[in-house]
Amino acid sequence: MGFFLVMKAELVRTFIIMRRYWFSTLMGIAIGYGMLIVLIYGFMSASPEDASSMATDVGTAIESRASDRGFAVNATESALGLMLGMFAFGIVGMFTAGLQGMARTGELEQVCLSPHGLVTNFLARSFVASVNSILTWCVLLFLISRTVESQLYVDFVPLIALLFLTYFNLIGFGFMMGGLVLVFKQIGQVAMIIRLAFIAIPLFVSERIYSWDVEANPFLYFVRGLLHVVPSADAAICLKMVLVGGEGYGIFAHPSFFWLIVNGVFWTAIGIACFHYLENWSRQKGTLGAY
Repeated sequence: MGFFLVMKAELVRTFIIMRRYWFSTLMGIAIGYGMLIVLIYGFMSASPEDASSMATDVGTAIESRASDRGFAVNATESALGLMLGMFAFGIVGMFTAGLQGMARTGELEQVCLSPHGLVTNFLARSFVASVNSILTWCVLLFLISRTVESQLYVDFVPLIALLFLTYFNLIGFGFMMGGLVLVFKQIGQVAMIIRLAFIAIPLFVSERIYSWDVEANPFLYFVRGLLHVVPSADAAICLKMVLVGGEGYGIFAHPSFFWLIVNGVFWTAIGIACFHYLENWSRQKGTLGAY
């Protein structure tokens, strides 16, 4: 019950902010749209030939790459991987930079006085923030799909399901990092390295890991298993297959989708348990509100 009360309060606060600063909300969507479009067409115009010749007409290069289905797919996959990496960057940041900022301003001490507890408060806050992000990304992807119609498919049911599963994958890892913030306070550099890793992994991983010749090179089997454990890897594979490959509802039968569900249950349970343990440890030591 406490979760829904906190979530209602966060929804009201978010709605008031969006209504009060509606122009800022629209400008954020416009900036995100422009950035992703530039990235997609920027990846299309980039090639070794273009890099070796500065006199290449960029407009002609983009047009030729856009007509090349394989190159356009790779460019769109890279942009989508970066988008997912930014989504992961923001969720983990709620529990690292967000907690550090709350501790610095004294807001964390006030939240600790809530009868619902830190886990419930941060779970509700992150859920509302993630729903807001998911809705924003769905609007952006729809607009982008109208612009690059031949390279991007938007099927909202699989897309929303995958984004929510991605959230549950990342939330557990965020809780673990948040627990470390409660105990060690200053972990900004380590947290930034991990957040940057969450940007890099979705950028490069794709369904091509299933075509690796693991019999000839057993090390690739180990690398593929390691990628399945990383929270954002299977999410990137599924999203790229839906948005670029047009997989649609068929993604629900893909192995990466099942790994996504397993990872979500595993990381969420481990993350909340670690956060709760470290919160209690910090309370017993009397350092929860210290910074």
